Parts: sequence; structure tokens; C-alpha cells
Amino acid sequence: MQLKIQYYALMREQAGRSEETLETSAGTPADLYDELLARYGFTLSRDQLRVAVNSEFSEWSRKLKVGDAVVFIPPVAGG
Repeated sequence: MQLKIQYYALMREQAGRSEETLETSAGTPADLYDELLARYGFTLSRDQLRVAVNSEFSEWSRKLKVGDAVVFIPPVAGG
């Protein structure tokens, strides 16, 4: 299935891109992150991230559908 993935902050640097459309067999955001972790070597664990699907915060176990837009949101530093 085809999904649109967006990357921010450290994840954008590690992936070398801010977004991509990806063909995947991942059924959930957790499965998708594991696939991307293997591909890009992300240094953040799932516990350090939030995930959003179609602009709404989501559970890692949510079932993904063709055309979903997935964003992994890293921690934000600031003061």
C-alpha cells in the first residue's frame, strides 16, 4: 500500500528528506516505524515519538489504509 510520510527535526536529517511517498506492507504505524528504522537508522525509539495519521494524533496500533499520511513527531527542545 502507498503511504505519505513526513519527517521533522532529527528524523528529517537522518532520512535525508522531509517527506516521501512509500510503498509498504506495514499494517500499523508501529510496523511502519520499524521498517523505516531499519532503512534510515533513526536514533529515536518509539517511546520518544508521537505519531499522527491524517493530521490526528493516533495510537501506534491503528490500522493504516492506502493513501494515509503519517507523521512521526520527535520531542521538541526549547525554553
